[in-house]
Amino acid sequence: MIGSALLALAAALSTAAAANEPLTARAVIERGIAAHGGELFRNPSSLKLSGTATFYDAQTGKAGSTADDYRMWRTFDEARTSAHGASGKVRITARAGERTLFDIGYDGKTTWTERGIMPKAKADAYWASNFGFGIVRRALDEGFTLSLAPPRNIGGRETHIVRITDPQGAHTLFGFDVESGFITYMAFDAPRGFHERLYGDFIRLDNGWVQARSVTLLYGGVMSNTVFWSSAAVGEAVEDSRFQPPAGMGMAD
Repeated sequence: MIGSALLALAAALSTAAAANEPLTARAVIERGIAAHGGELFRNPSSLKLSGTATFYDAQTGKAGSTADDYRMWRTFDEARTSAHGASGKVRITARAGERTLFDIGYDGKTTWTERGIMPKAKADAYWASNFGFGIVRRALDEGFTLSLAPPRNIGGRETHIVRITDPQGAHTLFGFDVESGFITYMAFDAPRGFHERLYGDFIRLDNGWVQARSVTLLYGGVMSNTVFWSSAAVGEAVEDSRFQPPAGMGMAD
């Protein structure tokens, strides 16, 4: 009984000591990755999401359009080092009934939309205003710098803020809910303006992956759109043709 009591006391002291250790950016990210699914979250081969999206008019504040069919297909580059450059492959389609609101793809080299192939300079600026979340998966790799920023209250919840600096010197802020470890916030400077995202309504899939079912995007402090994901699949095969521009497509105007 004495031995058991001593073991219990040692465990309690160890837990208390860990709780009193100085908080580090690396520890916050490690906990966040574990909370979102661990190695599956850090190195998924693919991600398929579907749901709806509402887009807002920045001048009137009203909902400008709604996509009742909003889908994303994504494959990942595990060697990614640039936070805000295009990486892997991606396809996003937004439809309202039979009408296509937009359709954009990147096959690893070429960016295209329903209007044609996008010139490289324009494509680079587009992705620099949109790519950013996935770099948290590489943040523990060599070449990245991590630092703590002042904590914030986001959505009424205490949130740790970590600054991730990629090897090229680009900064991205990530907010991790103190209680759950979930990523609830991301922000970075983008060609379109200071870009922020708010994540919420989390669900854990059977394989352990945690998905935010609501994502709100803001530019320059103004809400641009909110996506509501209703289904998610991780690691399923995605045909390469999904990302390629249609045969014979020309340059966009």
